Amino acid sequence: MNTTPLELESVWPHRWAVALVCATFPLIWVGGLVTTYDAGMAVPDWPDTYGYNLFLYPWQTWVYGPFGLFIEHGHRLLGSLSGMLTIAFLISAWWCQRRGLVRWLAVVALAAVICQGALGGMRVIEDKVQLAKIHGCVGPAFFAFAVALAVITSRRWQDADGVQNRAGLGKVERLAIVTTFLAYCQLVLGSQLRHLPAGSAPGDFRVALVFHLAIAAALVVHIFLLAFQVFRTQRDEWSLVRPTTGLVALVLVEVGLGAATWVTKYGWPSWMADYLWAADYVVHEGSRLQAWVTTAHVAMGSMILASSLLVALRSVRFAWRGSRAAGQGSWLMEAAR
Repeated sequence: MNTTPLELESVWPHRWAVALVCATFPLIWVGGLVTTYDAGMAVPDWPDTYGYNLFLYPWQTWVYGPFGLFIEHGHRLLGSLSGMLTIAFLISAWWCQRRGLVRWLAVVALAAVICQGALGGMRVIEDKVQLAKIHGCVGPAFFAFAVALAVITSRRWQDADGVQNRAGLGKVERLAIVTTFLAYCQLVLGSQLRHLPAGSAPGDFRVALVFHLAIAAALVVHIFLLAFQVFRTQRDEWSLVRPTTGLVALVLVEVGLGAATWVTKYGWPSWMADYLWAADYVVHEGSRLQAWVTTAHVAMGSMILASSLLVALRSVRFAWRGSRAAGQGSWLMEAAR
């Protein structure tokens, strides 16, 4: 039996990429909790923790100390784990992968995780909100990039064939790319909202909120258009149908979490005051419900971004496979194959 080069390629780069995804999503969650509880300065030094080496800080003080210290130090430990997994992915990619693009994407991943760690450290050293905003925007982008690495190194990516309805796939491809762009714009606007200074004018909050809601509406519309196109033209291609179905579910949950975030922070809208259950509701600033709903809203936004990118990558891959069969493949996809 003949063995193809594909069969000789190691599965370890994909395994490390999946591990990186699994470590980065909890990092997004804990980072969101740090912002929600305003615990960014719970540890005033960096890269040490109160003078201790990051990994040698007494665990009793960390676990049984103030909650702000617990999540901030935990955020640093999770960030270090993501960094080490990125290094492992880089080594496995250069050792095992024959595709040049994957190797250089691993280099980009290492540069990105170092940059993100440095941004987090500078946010502590300089204590500037602007750095916190940038840090909060780079994190979801890195998570989506880790998902892209897992997709590109998977056996499904390498074994992908072209689809029969190439005309319908082109529209799926365009919709998925625009949806990914809108998802990231929404995350950037959400970061601006979460990091507005306490003394900001009410008008600043209203402008940021209006833009956040407008992009959210556009994102919801695009996700449903994407789902409609996938189910209409690619219903037999489960590697597109499944993530698109998940994307629809995620955006519905996200809309509910967005509404719940508003209610837990500001109360029910005034036009609902006639309902007794709404009139009796009292906002408890800093409550556990408020913190976890708000953080879940942030984390779900990162999942939507990553899922949109996954659909976009797979649709591009299928389109390239079809074009390659017709002798029209691009050099970029040739490198990624």
